[in-house]
Amino acid sequence: MRVIIAPAKRMREEGEWLEVQDLPVFLERSEELKQWICGLSYEEAKKLWKCNEKIAWEAYARFQRMDLDHAFTPAVLSYDGIQYQYLAPAVMEERELSYLQEHLWILSGFYGILRPMDAVVPYRLEMQAKTEKFGHPSLYEYWGDTLYRQIAGETDFILNLASKEYARCVEPYLEKHMRFLTCIFGDLEGNRVVQKGTKAKMARGEMVRFLAQNRIEHPDQLKDFEGLGYHYDQERSDETMYVFVNY
Repeated sequence: MRVIIAPAKRMREEGEWLEVQDLPVFLERSEELKQWICGLSYEEAKKLWKCNEKIAWEAYARFQRMDLDHAFTPAVLSYDGIQYQYLAPAVMEERELSYLQEHLWILSGFYGILRPMDAVVPYRLEMQAKTEKFGHPSLYEYWGDTLYRQIAGETDFILNLASKEYARCVEPYLEKHMRFLTCIFGDLEGNRVVQKGTKAKMARGEMVRFLAQNRIEHPDQLKDFEGLGYHYDQERSDETMYVFVNY
């Protein structure tokens, strides 16, 4: 089993207590992206990021001084979004971190795909970014089936805890033998299950933590998840989608 999750927009540098174990597998391709972005004017880069002035200047400055060979922050600690706060790797035991390193892949517009302990630097680049001037309509085309092939070489079962934006990096390339299971976390409103962005991110982080704490290896074991008040809903679930409802 391999688990995929999305990155977060906010990042930090913090590697004092947990050492990196490796470099990103597609680092050379990240260097290509870096060189292209560094060659953009500030206004061109801002259009790429679609953000406010403060965030754009920070991102632009980061790329100008970026040195991918001297990264020191493990990826799982570098991302600072809601999902990662609930995943809470900083308080995990060594056995739990080892589980993540073996099972978890973090998808990334810039790095492509990352192990939790891969060395990264802070960056800003979403998978949906328009990259026509780089020779590709978007980063989906740039990465192509590369990310799926990396995962598929290790397993025949992918647990999808990524957002739709990032699941698109993998799902179109699925082969017949590959089981791809998506978890949905929603509130029951009438007879409908409504998935809300922030709460879904919280639940995904909790689920990854649950996987690591219990060393989950089989999809049936996921049904025991009850984090944040969610419960497995058998009637609304099937072989491709497990639905967890917060009543």
